Parts: sequence; structure tokens; C-alpha cells
Amino acid sequence: MSADEARQMFQGMLISPPPVSGADRISALPDNVLQDILSLLTAQEAVRTCVLARSWRHLWRSITSLRILSPDTAWYDILSDDPEPARDLWKFVDNLLNLRDKRTELQTLDIKFGQFSQEDLPYVSLWIRSAVMCKVSSLTFHHIGPYLCLDSLHIASRHLRTVHLASVALMKDSFVDFASCPALEDFKLHECKICFLGISSTSLKHLSITGCIFCHYSHSRLHVSAPSLASLKLDALIGIAPIFENMLLLEMACVSLGNQGADFCCNDFMSGILCRADNACPTCADYPGDYVLLAAISSARHLELISKPENFIFARDLEHRPIFSNVKTLLLNEYWCEAPGCGRLARVLKNSPVLEKLTLELFSEGPDHKIEMKGSYRTMEGPPAISEHLKIVEVKCNAVDEKILEVLKFLRAFNIRFGSE
Repeated sequence: MSADEARQMFQGMLISPPPVSGADRISALPDNVLQDILSLLTAQEAVRTCVLARSWRHLWRSITSLRILSPDTAWYDILSDDPEPARDLWKFVDNLLNLRDKRTELQTLDIKFGQFSQEDLPYVSLWIRSAVMCKVSSLTFHHIGPYLCLDSLHIASRHLRTVHLASVALMKDSFVDFASCPALEDFKLHECKICFLGISSTSLKHLSITGCIFCHYSHSRLHVSAPSLASLKLDALIGIAPIFENMLLLEMACVSLGNQGADFCCNDFMSGILCRADNACPTCADYPGDYVLLAAISSARHLELISKPENFIFARDLEHRPIFSNVKTLLLNEYWCEAPGCGRLARVLKNSPVLEKLTLELFSEGPDHKIEMKGSYRTMEGPPAISEHLKIVEVKCNAVDEKILEVLKFLRAFNIRFGSE
């Protein structure tokens, strides 16, 4: 299909005659209401409405949300070598962005597609630039299939508030600097390959990085500077964990460090003896000597800290004795209750002066747990060893074995009682 033919797809469609019987109540609605309805459809479906009636012919040009869904998002289509579906999508999106009413600001551009290759990258860059020119406020770019490599992410817009990227590779060895996006508040990366060196934004409030691969061939951690951050989510990371500057406005942080990362001690893995960062262990040598995560998120009011046993980031960060001065609700897993004596949990409890609720999910990832026990802290004479504000303690597990009994014994030492105790 040529570009002219693609343009005719919009301009040359026949107008359907009015219905033979019955009133067309939908067409009687105000244009702004109809445009809101069209914004709920995919862009392809919205454009097709131009044939419904003469009054519908140009409505699609002024819709504020464009959701472009490639027809080849099934895995069997992604593996196909046929380039035609992708080429048809190029032409459709090009005409869609060129022919829409430029006087109408674009609130949302959501693109989800497969079968694209590096040869298609100029089209992607063009679409992003076109969306920015249309004053887009929310940009979502989801590639289904192998990573699509973006050389850089240089966006300048005072309207952009949200950027969500999935299955793309950011390969430039530089910082993603959002200084030219003063309104940006939400940045989400899902199943991406991250090979740039840092993220910098003074306006960013919400950051989510899930299922991403971090390149560490240069032994450089991703450096994040986002002083206005209110919420942080890190989950299922592959490679070395990013390092954060202090975030004093942080309200919530959910951090889960799995066993697919590179932050584990070779000596511990081979001999069970944890070495220090200045030892010859090649993986421990990647630890920066200062904190990576805990001190940066210590100002949060709500914390979820999950880790596999072999990951050393939280254990190393604890050596710097962070104070969780604002945390009120805290969720931890069995990583913090390891022998001897639940030392990690003890240190966190002693350094959380206003803690109100503690949840321990032990050897049970949930959300359904076979056993749930609820306890409470009872004040003792003399200076308290842990927060006087602690009202609720929950222990969730699948079975009460020796490991669980050891944790309960530890909690009793802090005068935390369960049930009829």
C-alpha cells in the first residue's frame, strides 16, 4: 500500500446514508462527548467511525487519546518474517499523526506493537517527536518481542507527565536527563535492557523499574537522582542493582531483589563465608563501599523490602546503620530473619523509632498464606528497645516449623506477643 493509498483510507471513505428508521441518538451527543468515546477505542477503530455518517467524518482528528495496537502482537505473528504488517502500521501511524487536528492537544499516545526491527527505528523516533509537538502528556511505548534498541531518550517537553517503556533497549552510555521535561512525574520501565549510566529528574515523583536487565560490563551501577520521588518500585531486576541519591520526600518504596542479579558473594556461594567488599571476590568488588539502596529510601513511610538469601545489597547497606526515621509500615521476608539471632531484623527494628505495623512473610510469597498470626507489642519498664508505637505485628507463612519458631522466639524477646500469650 502506497502513502497516497493510506491517505485515501482516511479521506476517501464513502459516507453511509442515515439509518432508515429510528433516531440516531449517539450522533446527537455533543462532539466533545463523542470524542471522549472515541478515545476509548483503538486508533484503528476510531478512524473507521468516519464512515458512519457525515457528522462523524472528522471527529477522529480531534480525539485526545490515541491507542495504537498492532495486529501482530501474538507470538506466532512476532516470529513471522513477513514485513508487510509492520509497514502497514508505519503508514497508518504516519497519516494518523499528520492528519489529526494540531489545535487539539494530545493527552495520551499508547503504542503497542510487534515485528519491528532496528530498520524501523526512524519511524519510532518520528512518532515520538510528532507526539511531543502535539503536546502529549502521557507516552507509552510497548514493543512485543525482542528488544528494540533506542540510541537515546532525549525528550524536551513542558507538557509531558508520564513515560512508560516496555521491551526496549536503551543503549547509550549516558544519562537520561529529563531536565527539559519539567512536568514529568511518572517514569516506568518494564522488561527493558538498561545500558545507560543514570536517570536525572528534579520533578519525577513515581519511578517503577520491573523485570529489567542492567548491563554491568563496565562495573558501573545505574545512578538515579530524583529528589522529589514519592514512590519507588524495583522488582525482578537482572544484573547489578541501581544506586540512588537520598529521596527525602519518599512516601513508599517496594524493593524486591531476586536471585538473578549479580549482587551476590562468590565466596559465600562457594564456601558459605561472606567476604567484605575490599576482598578479592570479583562480585563483592562491584559493591561501591557506600550504601546502594537502604539509606536512600530510609525516609519512606511505607517500606517493602524483599530479598533472596544470596543477594548482599541489603546486608551490606545495613553495615552503614541507616535510620528509618519515618517508616510506619514495614513488610519484610525471611531474608531479614536469618541466623544467627535474626540480626538484620533486630537492627531494622531498633532503627525504626515510629514503626506502627510490622509484617513478616516467611517462606511464603502470597498473596494467599496458609497461616497468619497477629500479635502486638506490649510496653515494658525502662527505655523501649523498639518503637513504642508498634501496634500490629503479622507473621505469615505456610507452616510453623523450627525456623518460624525461632522468629517467634526472637519477637517475644522484644515483648511482642501473639494470641493468648
